[in-house]
Amino acid sequence: MAESINKRALVEAITTELEALVQNAKDATLRAYESATHEENVPENKYDTLALEAAYLTQGQARRLAECEADLEAFKNLKVVDFGEGDPIALGAFVHLQDAGGVEQRLLLGPGAGGLKIQFQNQLVVVITPSAPLGKALLNVYEGDDVEIGSGISKKRFSVISIQ
Repeated sequence: MAESINKRALVEAITTELEALVQNAKDATLRAYESATHEENVPENKYDTLALEAAYLTQGQARRLAECEADLEAFKNLKVVDFGEGDPIALGAFVHLQDAGGVEQRLLLGPGAGGLKIQFQNQLVVVITPSAPLGKALLNVYEGDDVEIGSGISKKRFSVISIQ
């Protein structure tokens, strides 16, 4: 069995990181809004699209902010459960994998924020979601099992070293 991790502290660290991302998204949305509504961006003729472009940017930043807030809320509501021997992988599981080349990965199957990477207890932890190909493949898998994702030459095989 791999070295134990403090999963509650990991989820708290992810939540703190997500709070910072929400604040950054709020700041970017505000800057985009200010740019879109600034008097210098009033169109001078029908071909002047600066204000329109700024409005599109504001809309995109607002969507990004909503996604960040949803990820943060999902992690705040995540019930941290310890997985024991014989428990299948489910939402909230901390999973230690090894690929066919011996490269190890540590993942948290989270409710959102897929792709987020965080340094925690001297390890790189990547958040994946059940909608990601690897997340989907790992659901209901047990310690010691192997999973495959992809097909043909892009097929990858992973062994589940441990689940916490």
